[in-house]
Amino acid sequence: MSIRGVRAVVGVEYMKLAAQIKTHLLLGMCIVGPFVFAAAVRLQSSLPTDTLFGRAVKESGFAVSLVVLGFAALWVVPVLASVVGGDLFASEDRHGTWKMVLTRSRSRGEIFAGKLIVALGFSFVAIDVLAVSSVAAGIVTIGPGSLIDLSGVVRAPGDALRRVALAWMSIVPAAFTFTALAVLLSVVSRSSIVGIGLPVIAGLTMQLFAMVDGPDVVRRLLITSGFEAWHGLLANPPFYTPLMRGAIVSAVYFVVCIAIAYNRLRWRDIGG
Repeated sequence: MSIRGVRAVVGVEYMKLAAQIKTHLLLGMCIVGPFVFAAAVRLQSSLPTDTLFGRAVKESGFAVSLVVLGFAALWVVPVLASVVGGDLFASEDRHGTWKMVLTRSRSRGEIFAGKLIVALGFSFVAIDVLAVSSVAAGIVTIGPGSLIDLSGVVRAPGDALRRVALAWMSIVPAAFTFTALAVLLSVVSRSSIVGIGLPVIAGLTMQLFAMVDGPDVVRRLLITSGFEAWHGLLANPPFYTPLMRGAIVSAVYFVVCIAIAYNRLRWRDIGG
């Protein structure tokens, strides 16, 4: 495996991904969605009081971003993290192009690494776009007012923006793990439906388990525990144990999924 070979695969996969309609649709929804939500909040008299920072969405645009984060972590991020990783490998099986791809002086390791990088890159970009859009929607629609954190401390706009940005970045490790799970299922099943659908179902199942107050030990070992760890960043003083624990759990799942996926691809009979 060489860096040059991996870069070549990344370039090809990036161009293929950029040409797909689904890529533009998903990123477009990440841009438009927060603005629709912020506009709806401004026009309605009721507030989403059953969510964290829901009571403050008409007082601070940063609260709008945090409400979007809470909702997206539950239902949206697993989809964004899986939709590319679950299809990049299975699409070669669907179109019968593995033999053609692997005869272009590119090893299986280079193909795997290049596709994985593109899948992770899309997940990261999608989360970034959603984060920036939610902040922009809140500021444009509601205004950059001060944010009252979970401890009742008033955060100035600059400090609030920094903490909101960190909160969004804190979900990246868990999102990457769902991407790795999608890659594993895509390689093993050779089906895009399985590669995309099962990680989403797994994410929803984990979230529902957490919502019905399952055993705390089990909840901490779920990938989705990393989607709630940002709460500590909005407290005074901030606490980071859930962030570190969530990152470690995500890392373990990630390494296991990628190792199994690469091993399966490495020894697969492409002609089979």
